[in-house]
Amino acid sequence: MLDFTASITLGGKTRKHIDWNELKPLLPFGAAGVMLGVALLIHMPREPLLVGLGIFVLIFGVRNLLNIHGEKPISRLWAIPAGLTGGTVGALFGTGGPPYIIYLSHRLKDKAELRATFSGLFIFDGGLRLVSFLATGLLLQDGMFTALLAALPVMALGLYLGHRAHIGISSRQMLKLIGVLLIGSGASLLWKAWM
Repeated sequence: MLDFTASITLGGKTRKHIDWNELKPLLPFGAAGVMLGVALLIHMPREPLLVGLGIFVLIFGVRNLLNIHGEKPISRLWAIPAGLTGGTVGALFGTGGPPYIIYLSHRLKDKAELRATFSGLFIFDGGLRLVSFLATGLLLQDGMFTALLAALPVMALGLYLGHRAHIGISSRQMLKLIGVLLIGSGASLLWKAWM
C-alpha cells in the first residue's frame, strides 16, 4: 500500500518524464509475476526464496556501486525475466523494486526518466498487487490500516529526502546510490530470511 501511495504521489509530479516504451514490455510480465507471487505467497515457504533473491540483489548492487557493467543498454528481452521476477518478488515480499531497477538502470541513463519510469511502473504493479491481495483476503489483516496510517509520515519524509537527493546528484552518482540501495535491499532480504 505504501509503494502504491508513494508511486501515485511521485508519479503525478514526474509523469512527463516516463519512458512508456520501456514500461510496455515490463507490464505484462510483471502482471504474470504478481499472479505467480500471490500463489506462492499462499502455498510456499518464504525463506529459500528470500535467500536466493537477497544474494541476487546484493550481486547487482555491488556491480552498480563499483560500475562493473558496460555502458551499452541491455537488450529489451531482459524485460521478460525482470518483469516476472519483479512482479513475483513484489507480491511475495513487497520488495519488487530491485529486479525492476536493475533492468531500468541498464536501459535508461537519464536520472529523471529512470525515476519517473520506475514510479509509473509501480503505479501499475502496486495497483495490481492491491487488487490481488484484496481478492485473496491478504490485505484484510487486523492492524493493517493502523500500520499504514503510522507509516505514511515516514513515507512522506522519505519522498522528500529522496527528491532532495535526486536534485543534487549526477546520473553517475544516481547509479552508485542505486547500488547502495540494492545492497541494502539484498541485506534486508537475507536478514528477513535468517530471523
